[in-house]
Amino acid sequence: LLLDLDTLRAELGNWRADPTAAGIRTRLLALAAARAQLEAGGDVVVPQFLRRGELIEQFRELAGATGARFVLVALVSSAQEAAGRFGARSGSEDPNHRDAAHLQGAAGAAPIEELYADMLAMLSGFPEAIYVESVPGDVEGTFAALREVTGGPS
Repeated sequence: LLLDLDTLRAELGNWRADPTAAGIRTRLLALAAARAQLEAGGDVVVPQFLRRGELIEQFRELAGATGARFVLVALVSSAQEAAGRFGARSGSEDPNHRDAAHLQGAAGAAPIEELYADMLAMLSGFPEAIYVESVPGDVEGTFAALREVTGGPS
């Protein structure tokens, strides 16, 4: 199950009216969907830019409760590279990219570089975190590195 929380949030009606409440509902729905998939013997991948350690802890606890293997991987580059990639997607037709730009354009939104630093600081509290360098323009190389560190199929 590819469980993209941004995609799931977009399925909530009128989520933009209260993004905070929509985020809470999205996390609850994601945990329920992950539980159903894991209990059925399937795998779950949650591809997210996270800043809240609580959600990682909840997914880790869920994996333990269902006997699943928990792997925490962070694709990293630099704060400037992350900001550059975000900016390059600003005109994208992808709904998740448009939604991210909408949230980033809200009053009081922190700069991408600050969000990136917050993510790294939060991840430092998870000793099991595995860091994989995301090389610009090298999707296959980055994916190969990800497979190597997670023991995934080659």
